[in-house]
Amino acid sequence: MRLIPLALLLVVAGCAAPATRQAVALIPPADLGLAGATPAIAPDWWRGFGDPQLDRLVDAAVDGNPSLDTALARVRQAEALLATRTGATDPSVTLDAQGQVARLSGRYTIPPPFGGTVRFVGTGLANLNWNLDLFGRQRSAIREARQSAAAAALDVAAARLSLSGAVVATYLDLARAEAQARIAQRTVATREGNLRLVGTLISNRLASEIDREAATTLLAQARQAAVRAEAANVLARNALAALAGRGADFGRTLGPTALRLDAGLPLPTTVPADLLARRADIAAAERRVAAAAEGREVARRAFYPNVNLAALAGLQAVGIGNLFDLDAGTAGVGPALSLPLFDGGRRRADLDGAVAALDLATADYNERVIGAVREAADGIAQVGAIQADRAAQADVLRGYRETGRLNAVRVSSGLSSRLDLIDNDIRTLAAEQAGADLAVDAAQARVRLLLALGGDFSQESTR
Repeated sequence: MRLIPLALLLVVAGCAAPATRQAVALIPPADLGLAGATPAIAPDWWRGFGDPQLDRLVDAAVDGNPSLDTALARVRQAEALLATRTGATDPSVTLDAQGQVARLSGRYTIPPPFGGTVRFVGTGLANLNWNLDLFGRQRSAIREARQSAAAAALDVAAARLSLSGAVVATYLDLARAEAQARIAQRTVATREGNLRLVGTLISNRLASEIDREAATTLLAQARQAAVRAEAANVLARNALAALAGRGADFGRTLGPTALRLDAGLPLPTTVPADLLARRADIAAAERRVAAAAEGREVARRAFYPNVNLAALAGLQAVGIGNLFDLDAGTAGVGPALSLPLFDGGRRRADLDGAVAALDLATADYNERVIGAVREAADGIAQVGAIQADRAAQADVLRGYRETGRLNAVRVSSGLSSRLDLIDNDIRTLAAEQAGADLAVDAAQARVRLLLALGGDFSQESTR
């Protein structure tokens, strides 16, 4: 009997998993040049813009967007897999019952008077099977499923932040279109008045048809700007309707925006040291690396024996009357060992695939980490650059307006033609439009930086 454990040890040693090596390593956070701290970001950070309609839109999007529904469905799917893996470690009990009329062979295990006759054969058995998981394969599978479920939950947090950011950015585009429309409409009204004035001057022989053409050209340019602004307004409303999970009619129900574009958001001047801990997508990628590492262990431990404890108890009899006799009872218990000795290289291929999956998860994590650091650094740079650009654009606009005023004086004094107004008026309109764009761009840059920093995400809130 002492030879049995020794034989088992020799079998296990002979079936040890082959050595594997991971090809891709995680990037150490110390190599990313992170420094400084991130100011606290409120969970409803968009409310800082002071527009109740925007608040309602974000709430509607979080409640009804199909992309978020998809993320939540994946969480339920991952939790169901975890429950399946956990249940596999518990004993399973089945009840099997069978009855049939059969001719029993007269030359087999059943002797006369039953052998060679037609009889009823019945069985009723309760079976117990329990995987003892001596080598930890099931435990690794449970840990793999648990990490995958955690990653799916983190995906939901990342999707919520991305969705709220998309709504705010699109709402800012709507505010941009409205600002451009106001500029265009104001310019159209002014230039229509100028055209009427030119008509009066021509009738009094104080201007020529050249002046009319100049005024008509300026009016056409302003009307073109108004058409473009209206088209941008419609597209922004349609996009907001889609983000809220509504039909196109929903966009037409939105009122004018009331944003405080320069409302401050708490933003850093350096890429924060805790950036990787603040990003839900980074945390999800990290959990997927851990899940893939457990998947490798599952594949590695498939090389070891699978030991089960099996038991049965029930009734077996030939003849209906005998089935309910106490002597028809049967029972048994004992271990069962399963070990594939030759599988054509399938287990080795499974292990190689699991190692490749770990490398893939690690590479994805590294890519996301590098991308997160770049997004944060770019966001900080863009916020500063747009602030400087706005100041310069304000000076440009003041210059064009002063030039226009002086040109108007020269025209009214007869020292210049209205043709001289065209170029400066076109440039003034473009400068006003650029100024409105930069005001929105500055707000969007702050939103992008906030998203790059992970918003108000905290890993503790997901545990």
